[in-house]
Amino acid sequence: MSDFLNTMKTRFLNLKKDDSGVAAIEIILILVVLIALVYIFKTQAMSLVSSIWETIKDGASQITGG
Repeated sequence: MSDFLNTMKTRFLNLKKDDSGVAAIEIILILVVLIALVYIFKTQAMSLVSSIWETIKDGASQITGG
């Protein structure tokens, strides 16, 4: 029984030291946050892009005379 506990303790300590999946988890969390921000501010972003596009079209019309 003592060997089993020592083996489990060693494996747990090695598992705590292993950080190979940390980068993937960080990337996933960053993507989740970005997607949430896009979802939250979707209407504001769309209206901003629309107003910028209208400004560009109006400026182009003035330059080309059309």
